[in-house]
Amino acid sequence: MARYTGATYRKSRRLGFSTTETGKELARKPYAPGQHGNKRGKKLSNYGVQLQEKQKVRFMYGVNEKQFRKTFEESRKLKGVLGEDFLKLLESRLDNLVYRIGFATTRKGARQLVNHGHITVNGKKVDIPSYRCKPGDVIAVKESDKDLVIVKTSLEARANRVEFVTYDESKMAGTYVRYPERSELNADINESLIVEFYNR
Repeated sequence: MARYTGATYRKSRRLGFSTTETGKELARKPYAPGQHGNKRGKKLSNYGVQLQEKQKVRFMYGVNEKQFRKTFEESRKLKGVLGEDFLKLLESRLDNLVYRIGFATTRKGARQLVNHGHITVNGKKVDIPSYRCKPGDVIAVKESDKDLVIVKTSLEARANRVEFVTYDESKMAGTYVRYPERSELNADINESLIVEFYNR
């Protein structure tokens, strides 16, 4: 199946997890969608729990299954804790960092900015959302696109940023300072379940 393009709120309610990390999807209706969504469902098997955790993270970062699995296999080659390394690689995606810096209000919007060629990395245009950034990389809006209303609106709405990115307002550029610590990422994710899922 290709990337999910349906209603984000519906998917978040189905998983019982805010894929936008804002919590807005579950604020009014903290139960699954549909006529019987607010009734207790059957208990999930171990496999079901692991699959659900994988889907939570996959939908949060907006990655299709093939890319998700490929990223997981790449994280196996790193020397740290497998689950944490996996999340670090997902956080290092260009579309995610564009979102973290504040050029877009959602990862979906960030992916669109990258796809349409509005973003540069170290001064060069990059239009591949899955591009893997390294600490020290400078991510900016292309010079000719700095007046984009959608970018300005998003930057004004950004109240705070994660500590592993910095933003220079005068240059309209952000820097990926370092890989994130596990404590800086979503605490509602249990990455060990994803490791178990792929190690079956």
